[in-house]
Amino acid sequence: MKPGLQFRLHQQLTLTPQLQQAIRLLQLSQLELEAELRQIAEGNPLLEFEEESTEDSVESADEDVFRTDSGLGSASASSTSSEEHDSGEPPDWADGDGAGESPMDFSSIGSASGSGSGNRDEDFEPQNAAAETMQEHLLWQLNLSGFTPRERAIATVIIDALNPDGYVAETPDALLAALPADLQATPEEVEAVRRRVQDFDPVGVASRDLRDCLRVQLEQFDDGTAQRELALRIVDSELELLARNDIGRLARKLRAGEDEVAAAAALIRSLDPRPGAALDTTPVEYVAPDVYTFKEGARWRVSLNPECQPRLGLNQHYCSLIAKARGEDASWMRGQLQEARWLIKSLESRAETLLKVTEAIVRRQSAFLDYGPEAMHPLVLREVAEEVGMHESTISRVTTRKYIHTPRGTFELKHFFSSGVSTEDGGSASSTAIQAMLRKLVESEDPRKPLSDQALAEELHRKGIQVARRTVAKYREAMRIPSSSERQRAS
Repeated sequence: MKPGLQFRLHQQLTLTPQLQQAIRLLQLSQLELEAELRQIAEGNPLLEFEEESTEDSVESADEDVFRTDSGLGSASASSTSSEEHDSGEPPDWADGDGAGESPMDFSSIGSASGSGSGNRDEDFEPQNAAAETMQEHLLWQLNLSGFTPRERAIATVIIDALNPDGYVAETPDALLAALPADLQATPEEVEAVRRRVQDFDPVGVASRDLRDCLRVQLEQFDDGTAQRELALRIVDSELELLARNDIGRLARKLRAGEDEVAAAAALIRSLDPRPGAALDTTPVEYVAPDVYTFKEGARWRVSLNPECQPRLGLNQHYCSLIAKARGEDASWMRGQLQEARWLIKSLESRAETLLKVTEAIVRRQSAFLDYGPEAMHPLVLREVAEEVGMHESTISRVTTRKYIHTPRGTFELKHFFSSGVSTEDGGSASSTAIQAMLRKLVESEDPRKPLSDQALAEELHRKGIQVARRTVAKYREAMRIPSSSERQRAS
């Protein structure tokens, strides 16, 4: 075989670092985007976050080198030498003129009327003291109890092993293994300490299971409490019947009157099955919608949330130094300026793309906004991609962890996408609409005779929706609706 030379022609698409950054920004959520931009701004002195928008134009230090415009982070894309910098184009996600010389004010892209309050006190978050955790609350009681040093060491290990609901999450062997080796505690000793910890506030912590938790709380009542003994018997042996609220069967098994059993059941339901949850210090996280939709006349309008749009601009002080810089400093600063302009244009394109995709979704799902979940239409990424002239992967990035506020609540954009199920008239119904119908059927059923999955499927057939029993079971489980046997309520 002789060596030889061959020529081949082929095309290859290469993503520039700028384009890779633009794609990454597109798929980030609002909180992730802000963190990413702050990290980028720390490495680029020409970028800064503007606390307040201005409307006064900024004069350039050297019009041959750069020109900046007023607004929320707007800057012109002046040309630089292609030998020194990568002169790639911003991503062509939108059909608008977002790649123009003057990027738009992010807060004005389809924004709703009205602006934020001028009260600067609202810019400061309240600095509250850290809430006391369940472990801290129990350790404080432990220090005030008459425990010996040996018992205190065992109780500390037990408290550390509690889960957020207040139950012991470790096995007895694991608790013994967590104790100091020189302590040489026995399983009986650990169990005795655990039972003493159960009397701490809230009563029932450090329990092994639900039955143990409820029994400890019932034992705190006086002996003269009505139906206390009957409630203890139910907790010990008949919790499953209590969960089904089968008062008649409970009365027959316990040989008691139905009124007495009902009173005992009411006493048990007054207890706390998750004693540790009251001391849960997990902070509540709120979702800030990226987009708002509102009805204007007979049409649904869409606007970006100006509070969630990045306020990024150019640092005028450093920009004014570019004309004075020489040599490598001038080349480096021009490179930073070009990256800053690219980033601002990428953010502008991101905002326009988010607005365009959301408008397409709202047009397709206007029936949902008007009539509710049962009117949701089947929708897939491909349909929106064809309407806005983008790729499906772009639509997927735009709709991931982006939220829209509607009169019916705040939803992730992906909530409006669902597969379809054929109907008798040749149309299709979305899985979201079918789930809403199932929930409505379950809520209106007779508690004594709940509908089985087959009965639910037959009810949907009467409405013209062809769905199998196993599909109904899948949707029911997805909505966390118990089976018919578990939903059964006796008289």
